[in-house]
Amino acid sequence: MGIMTSQKISVYYELFKTIDVIYSKEIIQVTGLIPNQVYMKCVGDFWPCVIYSSSFNGAKVVVNTKSGILPKLESANNMVSLRFCFKNAETGNTVTFFVNSKAAGYTPYGGSNDVVLFNLVFTQRPPDDLIEIMGRILDANVNSAKRRSERIVITPESTRKLNITKESAVFIQGVPRHCIVRDLSFSGVKIIMMGVAKFLLNKEANLRLEFDDPKESFLLKGKFIRSETVEGRKELVSLVVLFDESLVPMGYKIRVNDFLSQVRPDDRNIEREEEEPKPAPVRPLPKSPPPAPKPQEAQKEPAADQKTAAGPEAAPPKEEPPKADAAAKEPAASADDDFDLKL
Repeated sequence: MGIMTSQKISVYYELFKTIDVIYSKEIIQVTGLIPNQVYMKCVGDFWPCVIYSSSFNGAKVVVNTKSGILPKLESANNMVSLRFCFKNAETGNTVTFFVNSKAAGYTPYGGSNDVVLFNLVFTQRPPDDLIEIMGRILDANVNSAKRRSERIVITPESTRKLNITKESAVFIQGVPRHCIVRDLSFSGVKIIMMGVAKFLLNKEANLRLEFDDPKESFLLKGKFIRSETVEGRKELVSLVVLFDESLVPMGYKIRVNDFLSQVRPDDRNIEREEEEPKPAPVRPLPKSPPPAPKPQEAQKEPAADQKTAAGPEAAPPKEEPPKADAAAKEPAASADDDFDLKL
């Protein structure tokens, strides 16, 4: 993850400030939250708590009232500070900060009278670290639906920027098969492998993709929905895998979203980046009309010797239609050109 600009952080804050993110097991893993390092600070004392959810406006935390926190809150006029602690997956360093808050009330949690869910309202804008960490998740979740079919063609350049490794495998009925990833998106992937299309279509396919910096491995569950031939390689087949979008890991969404946001933030057609522009057909120029005679010469008859001189040699040459560019006659490259691989 690169350094995020203050402008991007401000955009995240304005777009997502009211959206609550529940800290599920997957969100804790993706964000790097260290749950046992989250505390509430009140009147100089620290009180352990479990963070349930947060937005850029507030948070909900689970607290045991037997710890004596309620009298402390009353003496502090319900003012507290919530301590966050995250681990940066790229550097391994921890990021810790406090957010000034006010306890706006609490409700029993899990049917217990001793364990309650506190509603904390932030009294100021949270630090940029929290906006960046949670904003990347929210942005990836929104764009996974908005840009779900936008393809990223796998080239040496995109491989480097995605930090994707060449170790890819597809599991068919639990058996791993080596494959080459040709392009990928939020909703699916196109691969090339050995096999016969009619025996693979509509079967479940679990694709394993591995990434570096940081090291991550994702298992993407889906099924084969379409096949195409590979020119000149009868033993190979190109297959499209459609993911079960309810099971796509959040970490994978963030990887794809970071690439699209950095490389082509405004263009919705990633695959056009690899195509050569089609030259426009050459059209003949319109014939220019003969120049109008001057007023003083309009009434003069040409001399006989002038008419004789203006014989065949003086006649305007016959204009030949221009030849269209050979490239213009060729059909535009189709999507099948993506599979002309030298394996």
